[in-house]
Amino acid sequence: MLTPPKWVGLANFERMFTRDIRFWPSVRLTILYSVISVPLGMIGALGTATLLAQDVKGVGFWRTLYYVPAVLPAAATALLWRWMFARQGLINTLLTPIYRLLGTEPLSWFSDERLVLPSFIIMSFWGVFGANTVILLAALKNVPKELKEAARVDGAGPWTVFSRITVPMISPALFYVLIMGVIGAMQNFTAPLFITTPGGAGTFLNVYVYQQGFTQFKMGYASAVGWFLMVLILLLTALVWKWSAAYVYYEGEMRRS
Repeated sequence: MLTPPKWVGLANFERMFTRDIRFWPSVRLTILYSVISVPLGMIGALGTATLLAQDVKGVGFWRTLYYVPAVLPAAATALLWRWMFARQGLINTLLTPIYRLLGTEPLSWFSDERLVLPSFIIMSFWGVFGANTVILLAALKNVPKELKEAARVDGAGPWTVFSRITVPMISPALFYVLIMGVIGAMQNFTAPLFITTPGGAGTFLNVYVYQQGFTQFKMGYASAVGWFLMVLILLLTALVWKWSAAYVYYEGEMRRS
């Protein structure tokens, strides 16, 4: 950024794939986080939306309450989680009886390479309550009640109604949440930017691009990592899109047997 650009050909990519000891741990952390957190988040959002779709007293209050995480500042949320996962933070305080029972020391969540990924996955559950829940709630409200009633008349149980009628009817919304979830997880930035992790555990690729470009001023190398991240997101999105033909059903669509 501070000096004239110098043509280096593919040297940045060669360094990235063969000599950068932080690159592959960051790739591993980013992919594993996406693969694990996105399905768990979808299950949590669907479960929350199903509860909020019930006709209970004060449902409007509960819907507003569960949407609050979506409007809170991401930086403030990241700092809150960093405090909660600190060695003397809230989570270790709550787990103190278990530590005493097992005779172990409190966990160092973000200092232990083995716990970095689980810590970020736990943090991702915060995003369950927000936009995804609202989207799936709207989809659930659009499922025709006549179909459910007809299935119950034919002897279908609650699980059969949910798995054979509700889920196929809301599959386009689930597909949208999945696509956006994969892209968002691969571009995770704010929380890991405020949380220092061990070098061996790596960091998220989006944060790594920022560190290389705007902290170390290696804009060419940051661009190379950015291109790799873009291609990786495109490949994962294309894989999800190709697989969608097997489980996404659109109203009025005719399928050949």
